Amino acid sequence: MNVDGESKGGGIRVFRPARHSLGAGGRSSADKKKREGSSWRVALVLALVLFGLAGAALAADGGPAGGVAQDAGPAIKWSSWALALFVLSLAIGFVSVLAGSGGGVLFVPLLAGFFPFHLDFVRGAGILVALSSALAASPRLFRSGLVSLRLAMPAALVASIFSLLGARLGFALPEATLRIALGLLILGVVLIMLAAGRLDYPDVKQPDWLARLLKIRGHYNEPTRSEKETVHWQIHRTPLGLAAFSLVGLIAGMFGMGAGWANVPVLNLVMGAPLKLAVATSVFLLSITDTAAAWAYLHNGAVLPIIAVPCVVGVMIGSRMGAAVLTRMRPGVIRVMFIVILLLAGVRTLLRGLGV
Repeated sequence: MNVDGESKGGGIRVFRPARHSLGAGGRSSADKKKREGSSWRVALVLALVLFGLAGAALAADGGPAGGVAQDAGPAIKWSSWALALFVLSLAIGFVSVLAGSGGGVLFVPLLAGFFPFHLDFVRGAGILVALSSALAASPRLFRSGLVSLRLAMPAALVASIFSLLGARLGFALPEATLRIALGLLILGVVLIMLAAGRLDYPDVKQPDWLARLLKIRGHYNEPTRSEKETVHWQIHRTPLGLAAFSLVGLIAGMFGMGAGWANVPVLNLVMGAPLKLAVATSVFLLSITDTAAAWAYLHNGAVLPIIAVPCVVGVMIGSRMGAAVLTRMRPGVIRVMFIVILLLAGVRTLLRGLGV
């Protein structure tokens, strides 16, 4: 087979099989348009589901104050809440894997902003949702060859330690203070996602001393269009990246959000891992970090089964569906919807914390 070699940056080499006909290019262009059309349809359906459930929960909440009004009409049965949480978590699990964020980053803002549950129960369920989403998606991502253990394990060790500290700090703060901090954090996440951008193949000319010591490098096969690419990668700024993961772990434990929203920018923009590798490794990283924080929530009685069980089941099913299409679906459309939902949920959570 003839192979065309092409260099993309100092640290990444991409090898593509040579194309011999224009027909394959035409078919790949048509396939690309078809995938983009499918992405928009999926995003539209998921957005309608998420906003519909959030609107119904807001109406049942009894007003903007965020409390459960006793005279706002007939009470909603817990079975109805369980069904709503299951459907919501199904959509969240699907979207979170495509965005590489973990289910908690959408789950906690939506429930804290639009559902009449105490924030401790929301955070407890959120950490289990993020953990379940990661555990459900990790096996398929491992089989695809997109997860790097050498890249994930040092970051997981640092983030796990600080996630335990964050969980203990969260239980020591008043609920109103936590809601205000959570709302501000969500809005900060939106700004980071809008400003940070992404680099599909960062230019890593030389690995740093720690990356060489830990031998953090590798390659993976990436299908693009009608051809396949072998991507060789390495990282840099490893000490700075590990320091960033200490803050990521603290936030993940404090708010039960999983913090996949921060894992991908740190791995991709700070340490220089290719985007798709960063997304897949972020999902696996969540399965370790959130396990540590989950014990703190279980120990403090912050896991309510009627909330946690339907959410965990829904997000596991949704995340497996998302992992199945991760290599074929373009994340741009999902990212736009993801940011819009986070923005609305962040504003709502902040207003509830301020008592508005």
